[in-house]
Amino acid sequence: MSLGKKDIAKNISSKTLISSSDSNSFLNTFIKLVVENSFKSKVKISNFGTFYYHLSPKRIGRNPLTKVEYMINERKKLTLRPSHNIKNSLN
Repeated sequence: MSLGKKDIAKNISSKTLISSSDSNSFLNTFIKLVVENSFKSKVKISNFGTFYYHLSPKRIGRNPLTKVEYMINERKKLTLRPSHNIKNSLN
């Protein structure tokens, strides 16, 4: 089971007793702040994790059906390194 933004916004609104539109706005603002600030430096949220940009190297990709190879350019990826508390709660 996966959670989408709508599901997370519904959970926020039900647990904090605020309207759905306010919780959706809160979630969008949070995501926007993390993305914008992680360009400048790492974004650390205590007891949750650290968001940072990772540069993935150039590599060869392959279409599994046709077996045609092509180059995938290097790109920036937003990555989350979970805190020890999150890791321990998952394991």
